[in-house]
This record gives sequence, C-alpha cells and structure tokens, in this order.
Amino acid sequence: MISVLLYGANGHMGKVVTEMIAQEEGIEIVAGVDAFGGQNADFPVFTSLADCTVPADVIIDFSTAKAVDLLLAYGVERHIPMVICTTGLSPEQIQAVEDASKEVAVLRSANMSLGVNLLLKLLKEAARTLCPNGYDTEILEMHHNRKLDAPSGTALALADSINEAMDGSYHYVYDRSERREKRDPKEIGISAMRGGTVVGIHDVTFAGQDEVIEFKHTAYSRAIFAKGAVSAAKFLARKGPGLYDMADVIG
Repeated sequence: MISVLLYGANGHMGKVVTEMIAQEEGIEIVAGVDAFGGQNADFPVFTSLADCTVPADVIIDFSTAKAVDLLLAYGVERHIPMVICTTGLSPEQIQAVEDASKEVAVLRSANMSLGVNLLLKLLKEAARTLCPNGYDTEILEMHHNRKLDAPSGTALALADSINEAMDGSYHYVYDRSERREKRDPKEIGISAMRGGTVVGIHDVTFAGQDEVIEFKHTAYSRAIFAKGAVSAAKFLARKGPGLYDMADVIG
C-alpha cells in the first residue's frame, strides 16, 4: 500500500484528489497539510508541515507557489518523493526543485493531464514542420476567475515545447497593447483570459500563408488533473533521486 501525504488537502484540487484516492486500490492518504486547517474523517489534517510527523511514501502537492519552498525542504529532509503539481513557480523555485531532485525523487509538471502531455509531444512534431516554413505561432488560454497566475503554467509549457523543437530560437510576447510594430517571425504570442468557472482551455494556432492549423485541449473537470497526480504518485513512490515529469509516467 502506497501512503500519501496530501499538501493543500482542503483546497479545490486537494478535495478532488481525496475523493479519487478513496476509490483507488493500492494507495491511501495517511495525512494532509493545509494552512487553513479543516477536518477530514479519514486522515488527520495539520496546519503546517512542521506539525506533521506521519510517515509517507510520497507527497502530492496542490498548494500555492509561496508554499512550495517549505515543501521542498520538508521532502528533502525526510527523503520523501514529491509530486509537484503547483504552477506559477518562480525561476528560483524551479531551480530549487531541480536541486531537491538531486537528493530525492521529484516529479514536476505544469499540467497533470494525459491529454495535455500528449499535446506537448504533438506540438514538437508540428513545430519542426511548420515553423521553418513561416507559420506564426499563437497560444490562447482561459481559466476560471480565481486563478492567480497568468499566463498559465500549461500555456508556458506548450510554448516551451515548441521552442525546444526549434532549438530555443523563439521568444515569448505576452502583451502587444503598447507596441506598434510588425510581428516578429521568431515570437510566440501567449494570451490569457479569466472568467467564470472554466477549468482550462488551451488553443495553439499555427498561422501560415492561406491556412491555419489549430490544436485545442479543453478540461471539463479537475478530475483529469487528480487522476494524473495519483498516477504520478504511484510511479514516483519509492523511486530514487531524480527529476521526472509526466512523460516518464505515460511512457
């Protein structure tokens, strides 16, 4: 049985993960941590990591960017593998994740969805064909009105996937409102919309001469992210030090 420490246990995603693991075999939540406290009938919920002494095989993190620093230190100190699902990390925090992976297994993904991670692969192939032939690339994402970071971590991951296929020769443009100039062929435009209860919509457009090719992913519920996180936890539990992503999970 794989034992899980759920970080951000009482948040929106924490609750979805809790419900999903309750229906899974071979894995269970033994403790939760949430700064806002709260109760759960099946496992204890602590208000801080410092208070949590319950042993666990793996940590699933759906907290906030500002809470990740404490988590990394906790996981390294106790040698517990960590599935980092929180987005909006700073460059310094991303480096801290990489540093932590030298001591303990860490899986970080901007999006836990199987479909999104397949899309990342498809975009690389598309970019290698389309970008050298003059196709402009634009990314549009939309999320619910409570989301704090913009653009989304997934939108940036999609852009990174395209840019990686093009040997890092592209740069990102987030706002054209103060610019009056022709579009740079080497830019990837990234735009964000916020509103309602939208779980997540990502559109990637390759616009060429007389034709447009579009890729789109729509998330209708948070369950797809929870399912990915649980699969990642099963994969990562008891793994040795190293930095992993969802591509390692889905093969």
